[in-house]
Amino acid sequence: MKHTSLLPGLDERRGVILPLVALMMTALVGMVAFAVDYGFLLKTRTDLQRSADAAALAAVQDLIRQPDGTQDLDKARATARTYAQDNLNDASLQVPSADIQIGRYDPTSVYSNVTLLNTGTFDAVRVTLRRDGGVNPAVPLFFARVLGLQTANVTASATAILQKAELLEPGAEVLPFATPKSLWDSLEPGDKWSAYGDGKLTDDDGHTVPGNWGTVDIGSTSNSTTELNSQIDNGLAQSDLDALCADGRISQSKYIDTAEPAWMQGDTGLSSGLKQSVVPAHGKKKLIPIYDTMYDPGGSHVDFHVVGWGVVKVIYSEWKGETNTRVIVKKSHLFEGKLRPKGSLNATNGYVDGAYTSPVLVE
Repeated sequence: MKHTSLLPGLDERRGVILPLVALMMTALVGMVAFAVDYGFLLKTRTDLQRSADAAALAAVQDLIRQPDGTQDLDKARATARTYAQDNLNDASLQVPSADIQIGRYDPTSVYSNVTLLNTGTFDAVRVTLRRDGGVNPAVPLFFARVLGLQTANVTASATAILQKAELLEPGAEVLPFATPKSLWDSLEPGDKWSAYGDGKLTDDDGHTVPGNWGTVDIGSTSNSTTELNSQIDNGLAQSDLDALCADGRISQSKYIDTAEPAWMQGDTGLSSGLKQSVVPAHGKKKLIPIYDTMYDPGGSHVDFHVVGWGVVKVIYSEWKGETNTRVIVKKSHLFEGKLRPKGSLNATNGYVDGAYTSPVLVE
């Protein structure tokens, strides 16, 4: 008996849908292959980079010269290999000598593509780790094999340098809190006071300015809390002096001469965001700006006439809201000299040859 379909054309539609499903499954498999294999490659790349970073940082420390003035380059290479293998937990990982570059970094290239020179005292190590089918097998793929892709190449590179020991004059570290000269002069060495909480700002006419004693913008006239924290943590930066000079507040940008008074803008009150740099400064000596007069143009900004810089020791700080926040400091002595900026990795002078501080990654 002949069967007659109740829905004419249904069989033909089935024949059309099946090829479409097949095509969609192929695309779906491709998407799954991309997602899974890409995640695996990304993890492999991250692991290689982490291991390259550790290897370069460890190896560069072996470049510190021996007592006889020599450098053990073989030891540095061995350290790089050991740290790379240990961090990957892969004792079979091969790191050929060609992938452990040792040299002296060119300071003018340190913030771009670091150039390693083959002269002078070596102070840089570049480690490259490869899984590209050469000395180490390429990274195997999973679902991508359906599309004919069996492996992928992954490499990672890191460059570490030894920061040079600087010929720094004292006075680089600051505590940018405005201090009245009248208060400074009334104290004896060893006396303590609260940089905030012991008084209010008043202008030349005796009017009270909102907020406690202010912070001084030693640099840009709109220093953010981040910049103030950086000055407390690390000292003045060259960009701070450049901004002061460009604004006509100091005569040149190499240093701040404490013998030359300067107008500097500031802000009233104390941001709780400064806690992160002030608390670690407990027990440390800092330079604090001393002003004799101030000008209140209105709003939250004031101008301080800074006439000196005093050395203080940060004793303690309390952070309990707007009315109960204070930083307790102890007077030491008046600083007379030049406030220089913190050194930069791309500086070419002002350093002790062959003397270094901590290593740092630059690539």
